Amino acid sequence: MAKLLYAFSCSIDGFVAGPGGDMSWLTPHLAPDPAVDDLVPRIGALLVGRRTFDGDDPHRGGPGEGKAFGGGWEGPQIVLTHRPARPVPGVSFFGDLASGVAAAKAAAGQKYVNVLGADVARQCLEAGVLDEVLALPVPVFLGCGVRVFDRVGPPVRLEAVGPFWYRVVS
Repeated sequence: MAKLLYAFSCSIDGFVAGPGGDMSWLTPHLAPDPAVDDLVPRIGALLVGRRTFDGDDPHRGGPGEGKAFGGGWEGPQIVLTHRPARPVPGVSFFGDLASGVAAAKAAAGQKYVNVLGADVARQCLEAGVLDEVLALPVPVFLGCGVRVFDRVGPPVRLEAVGPFWYRVVS
């Protein structure tokens, strides 16, 4: 069965996006990455937050603009939203986490569901459905913006399974 993976690029000081969800900070750092190249074919579906789906694109102005992983991945996308959405080919919209996760897992088959969006990742963690985390640090300090995880609660134990790759234990 599919596992939920929160794979993300982040600044060294723990931000996945700049203020207002700005992703332009990442553009100068986009380059071939063996970890990403290894991950992409193992992704069967995306579970995406609406702000991330509608948001800024680090590939803006390039051939990969508007495409997952800059065009390096294609497949089903499940977007969580409470706002009406116009139909988009290959994208399904769900109003609640449980049904969105179920649809994403069914679409992914035996591959990963890659979670995109810090708030959706937090919701998955709090619901106990997030299985793994892959942090891809980028050599920059942003100083402010959207944190990797912005939550109040007890520590979450992680078990290392590879470089920057962790299994959620508790």
